[in-house]
Amino acid sequence: MRREKQSGYYFSELPDNLKTGLTILTNDQPLTTKYKNPLLFNAIILVLPYKNLVMSVLVNKDSKVIVQGFTGNEGTYHATQMIEYGTQVVGGVTPGKGGQKHLDRPVFNTVKDAVDQTGADVSIIFVPPAFAADAIMEAAEAGIKVIVCITEGIPTKDMIQVKEYISDKDCRLIGPNCPGIITADEAKIGIMPGFIFKKGNIGVVSKSGTLTYEAVDQVVKAGLGITTAIGIGGDPIIGTPTKEAVELLMNDPETHGIIMIGEIGGGMEAEAARWIKEHGTKPVVGFIAGQTAPPGRRMGHAGAIVGGADDTAAAKMKIMRECGITVVESPAEIGAAMAKLLAK
Repeated sequence: MRREKQSGYYFSELPDNLKTGLTILTNDQPLTTKYKNPLLFNAIILVLPYKNLVMSVLVNKDSKVIVQGFTGNEGTYHATQMIEYGTQVVGGVTPGKGGQKHLDRPVFNTVKDAVDQTGADVSIIFVPPAFAADAIMEAAEAGIKVIVCITEGIPTKDMIQVKEYISDKDCRLIGPNCPGIITADEAKIGIMPGFIFKKGNIGVVSKSGTLTYEAVDQVVKAGLGITTAIGIGGDPIIGTPTKEAVELLMNDPETHGIIMIGEIGGGMEAEAARWIKEHGTKPVVGFIAGQTAPPGRRMGHAGAIVGGADDTAAAKMKIMRECGITVVESPAEIGAAMAKLLAK
């Protein structure tokens, strides 16, 4: 039986002669189909909402992508790279330029127009920091399911508003200040260099763009390859924290091992490590950047600052080891460490 999307949910399609007034249970609310058939009596199908489903982890070759900030320099350059990778970019949004063509794809004034006319379910945002929060909320309101925000420097108060606004929306925000997502050989949503990726069975969750690329290179050289790499972003307030991204990969049957790359500042790595200790079913290799960072000084990302003893790289690495994660001292050791774990 194949899987079919209906009203934002996936379910196993039944033959016509078996369809009935089925009660479809989700973990949010019941949904009833329109079919009537006495051959099935009290049939129940369990369905998860879109945001809790793993579909090649967030994106795949069937994802329909729009670009917010489509006609700007950054949007144009990276949309071109995404198209060349094979991503299904179906159009973009630039207010005031609706009706035009760009990169041989339609331009729309609003995200709602783009969704209505293309069926887009993924958006990537390349707009200035002052307008990025509005762009995220517009995408969520229009029904976009996966929103990837590349923009750096969004004010913290704006992101607090965004988090509150999308809390009851059926969407997943990745970023901001992130390199995006790649499902190897299927879809590239972001600024990651696609040529370094080779399809395999290792998932990557990372706060750092450049360390993501290093980890991917190490994994590919170890002969393993990548399922999906998720760059979650380095700001203090982001859409998908480390634990949630790890959980997505842990629930993906194609992913056999996970690489978790964190950095100084905040408590996301410790939260993820404790979740892994309780629920993990796959080997995890971890690395924390900023091992020589002095207290109180921001190192690169806005969230990368040591504010207390538990924010240091040493403290995080200790917690991760105590939770059963294989922690390496250098990103150059990531690939070999994962290969060794999978060989056990």
